[in-house]
Amino acid sequence: MACNEGPWTIGHASNIQWFSPDPRGILPLDEADGFHVPRRLLSRMRQNPFDLRLDTAFEAVMLGCAAPRKESEDDEPATGTWIDDTILAWYRSLHQAGHAHSIEAWARDPREGRDRLVGGLYGVSIGAAFFGESMFHLPLPRRVDGSRHPLDGTDASKVCLVTLVRALARAGFALFDTQMVTSHVARFGGREIPRREYLRRLEEAAAQPDRWAGVRL
Repeated sequence: MACNEGPWTIGHASNIQWFSPDPRGILPLDEADGFHVPRRLLSRMRQNPFDLRLDTAFEAVMLGCAAPRKESEDDEPATGTWIDDTILAWYRSLHQAGHAHSIEAWARDPREGRDRLVGGLYGVSIGAAFFGESMFHLPLPRRVDGSRHPLDGTDASKVCLVTLVRALARAGFALFDTQMVTSHVARFGGREIPRREYLRRLEEAAAQPDRWAGVRL
């Protein structure tokens, strides 16, 4: 998942460009349209491994997405992040204005007795359109006995994504924009459509009343 039609830093903070690819990546919002949840992930979600919340740690999610990672969400070597201080400031303002949102995965630290952020994603909502920006997770290796560490964030971003897609569908959203279709997005049924079709869908979705108030996990 990458940024929506909008700013992206290239090389350094002062080199910010506007991207609008053709074809365009979208993620279906229901199974009838092609949304797919891998079987292993469904099994993991039935265990309710995380406490999922909306908009309680927006900046922390952005910082998690911006932090260097050993592996990307596509299980390929990560090469860096497009999120710099300028982008962070812009999206912080969007969040404060009620346009940018986060869904977060929390896990309880048994030693300290408090919750820790172990994954999440953020994006922008306009009318009945949601623009996915970026996601992250904080995996930990399994213990010697094969059990998971209580703070293991493996699959956290995927759980957030599936939960958000379902919540958006219930709230009446019509478009989930991913900009590009990575191998990660493709696993969930993400596909490309011509830019002309995307712009038609975008115009229709953005013209609808704000749907975010109806989003419930």
